Amino acid sequence: MYGPRGAGVAERDRLMHRIDIINGTLAKAYGVMGGYIAATAKMCDAVRSYAPGFIFTTSLPPAVAAGAAASVAFLKTSEGRKLREEHQTQAKILKTRLKGMGLPIIDHGSHIVPVIVGDPVHTKKLSDMLLERFGIYVQPINFPTVPRGTERLRFTPSPVHGPLEMDSLVHAMDELWSHCALNRAEMAG
Repeated sequence: MYGPRGAGVAERDRLMHRIDIINGTLAKAYGVMGGYIAATAKMCDAVRSYAPGFIFTTSLPPAVAAGAAASVAFLKTSEGRKLREEHQTQAKILKTRLKGMGLPIIDHGSHIVPVIVGDPVHTKKLSDMLLERFGIYVQPINFPTVPRGTERLRFTPSPVHGPLEMDSLVHAMDELWSHCALNRAEMAG
């Protein structure tokens, strides 16, 4: 998702030379499932031997590995680079629009757009209402994934979410935020 060739935040920030283990996921951006680590043979063997999460796992099925390899190869092309840029643009647009409505978002430079609700009941309620009333699915993120009091909705706009989808989401959030009587940030004026 990040960097000139899509190798990640470390590539984007020119820190690849400082990395000992690369840990990646093959879900979401690559459209398959699973994950991987890349390191020296000794480091991989140490992780495989001592990390409880890896001890009893099996390797990826060949079809999943082939799908992941095809996704990685595509995202390195100029067309893939354009798609990654569009993805970042959509995230920036959504962040700007939600901030403009006074919704409390966390902007940590990622393509993920977390909107802080701060209450597990309202977080689940907003997620349910977005789906039931507007046909928009968003994952509610509650404790223990995040600390209590920082419960959030985690949006991940994609390159195929155009102006109509963005408008629908923004209007739905505006309506539901008011419906639930949640606080908005003070608007500078």
